[in-house]
Amino acid sequence: MCDLSILFEPVTINGLTLPNRIVMSPMGRNFAEGGVQPPGFVDYFVRRTKGGVGLCIGEASAIDHPVASTDVMHAAFFGDAPLAAWKTVVDAIHAAGGHFMPQLWHAGLLRPPVGDNPQIPNPHLPPVGPSGWAEPLVHVIGWVDPIREAAQIAEPMTERDIADVIDAFARGARAARDIGCDGINLHGAHGYIIDQFFWDRTNCRADGYGGDITARTRFAVELLSAVRAAVGPDFPITFRWSQWKQQDYHYKLAPTPAELERFLLPLVDAGVDMFDCSTRRFWEPEFEGSRLNLAGWTKKLTGKPTMTVGSIGLSKENFADDGEFSMSDSGLASLDPLIERLEADEFDLVGVGRMLITNPEWPNQLREGRHAEIKPYSNTHLMTLD
Repeated sequence: MCDLSILFEPVTINGLTLPNRIVMSPMGRNFAEGGVQPPGFVDYFVRRTKGGVGLCIGEASAIDHPVASTDVMHAAFFGDAPLAAWKTVVDAIHAAGGHFMPQLWHAGLLRPPVGDNPQIPNPHLPPVGPSGWAEPLVHVIGWVDPIREAAQIAEPMTERDIADVIDAFARGARAARDIGCDGINLHGAHGYIIDQFFWDRTNCRADGYGGDITARTRFAVELLSAVRAAVGPDFPITFRWSQWKQQDYHYKLAPTPAELERFLLPLVDAGVDMFDCSTRRFWEPEFEGSRLNLAGWTKKLTGKPTMTVGSIGLSKENFADDGEFSMSDSGLASLDPLIERLEADEFDLVGVGRMLITNPEWPNQLREGRHAEIKPYSNTHLMTLD
């Protein structure tokens, strides 16, 4: 086991100083009722905060747009009751000495077409997306994707539609500041609406919102600019993005470093303070000829702080169906290359998901050498809000 002390050094993002580098990644728990998180969410986040997490990011929460969400069990980030529930979480995390950011989200064309499903808010309304063109999901646990092949499931968004969604994100960001959050995380990854504008397979527009990789950032740039105007210059804006999509795990939005730079720099200019770089395996290099992962390349090209994510702390058994496996059998041993990359300043923060579901005290267990207490992750732990 290598020296883990670098994990517990402070990091500052646009004036917000976090006590360490460990972040609880946004994870959809789907325990909400009508968009309102249950009271158990307070203890859920406080336990991780007291367990040593420097920053908690809430699960994907729908903005105030009629077709933002895919399920009534998804959290909302608008309206009196949902915001009151989130404020209770924020206040409790602060009282425990921690920090919190919500993740603002719109599903776009990953919402099913018009139907009568009572589990979907406003099922009579069509989804929205840049071109109305949807790609089928690779795999959805517990839900059958109604799109079995690529299809036109809605009309292309009008400029009024685009402005409405941008305004809803800005209102969500302002609400986050108003209830005392420490920043926001904008969900621009995994094939949701912002990412649908990035992706050439879902953005076929011929106007200023479509075209090459730089032109396809226009929607996100306008959204980020509106959010920055809503929250002011000193409120951290973090931005989650990914090469891969839920519809295509192997897709690369930017296949070369040069393309990646063309994609990222407009987002930096629009106001991103930190990039949350979503990968499925943190140790996998992003481009041939360099060991840098996505967070490493993003930091190198932008100079902005970045967060790496992807199977941190998991053991080999968690990848039983993955075929070839390149890490050691031990989840703890997998931290060695992570620490080496942190010490090389390849990225700044470490987003941890599943290990914090199973081990709320994971950071403290690492720092105090209580490795024998760390339990292996299991999907059964998702069944309860513990």
